Amino acid sequence: MSDEAKASGPSTVGRGDDPADGWFPESVATGYDGPGGANAPEVVTPAVDVLEDLADGGPVLEFAVGTGRIAAPLAARGVAVSGIELSRAMAARIASKPAGDAIDVTIGDMTTTRVAGQFSLVYLVFNTISNVTTQDGQVDVFRNAAAHLRPGGLFLVEVGLPDLRRLPPGQDTVPFTVAPGREGGGYVGFDQYDVVTQEFTSNHVTVTPEGKGRFFRIPFRYAWPAEMHLMARIAGMNLKYRWAGWDRSELTAQSTKQVSVWEKPPSA
Repeated sequence: MSDEAKASGPSTVGRGDDPADGWFPESVATGYDGPGGANAPEVVTPAVDVLEDLADGGPVLEFAVGTGRIAAPLAARGVAVSGIELSRAMAARIASKPAGDAIDVTIGDMTTTRVAGQFSLVYLVFNTISNVTTQDGQVDVFRNAAAHLRPGGLFLVEVGLPDLRRLPPGQDTVPFTVAPGREGGGYVGFDQYDVVTQEFTSNHVTVTPEGKGRFFRIPFRYAWPAEMHLMARIAGMNLKYRWAGWDRSELTAQSTKQVSVWEKPPSA
C-alpha cells in the first residue's frame, strides 16, 4: 500500500483502527485471512509455484506484503522473502503463520521505501498496484521495483483488467458479486468507473440477517497492459512474460486479469 492509499483512507475509523493504516486497518485485517476466496489453496498454490520458479533460488521482495498470504507459503518452501507493507495491522499477522517469522518486513510505502540488498524477484499481486491512485505513483512503484532488482532480476504484477466492455453508454457501474445470505441479508459488490481519469471505486455492501448494514468503498486506478508496459520501460525494464493468469495461459481480449513479468537488463 502507498501513501496515497493512506491519505485517502476510510472516512470512518473503526474502534481500534489506526488511521495510519489507511484502507487496511485492524477492522479489515482481522477478517482478511478468512477461508476461501483469495485465501483458498487452489488460488494461493499456483501463485506460489510461479513465484518460486521465477525466483530461481534467489531472494525475493513482495510489495504490499499484507498478512503474508503469498509470502508465508513462499518462505515455507525455503525462499528468502522480504516485504514492504504500510499497514501495521496487516503486517502484524505475518509472524504467526508457518514460516512467517522468517520474513523480513519493513513498514513503509511501496512507491518510495527501500530495503537493503538486491533481489532476483520483486512482485506485487492481487490488484494492489491499483491501490496507487495516480499514474505518477504507479510509475514510482515500477521505478522502486527496478531499484531493488539485481541485473537480470524480474518484476511481476498481478492485476485485474478493467471491466469496461460491460459498460453500456451512460452507465458507470458494474456489479461483480451478488450473494444473498442463507438466513437473510447478504453481500453486494460493484465497481464504479470514471473512464476519463481511469479512477474507479470498489464498493462493498454487507447486510446481516438482522438488517444491520455496512458500506465500504475503496478507491483504485486502473491501467491497461500497454500502459504498464510503458511504465516498465520508463523504469528501465523490458517485458519478458505476459499471461492471463498463474497458469501462464495467453493473454487475450477475453482475459479478466494479467500476470506480467518485466526484466531488468542483465547489463544494468
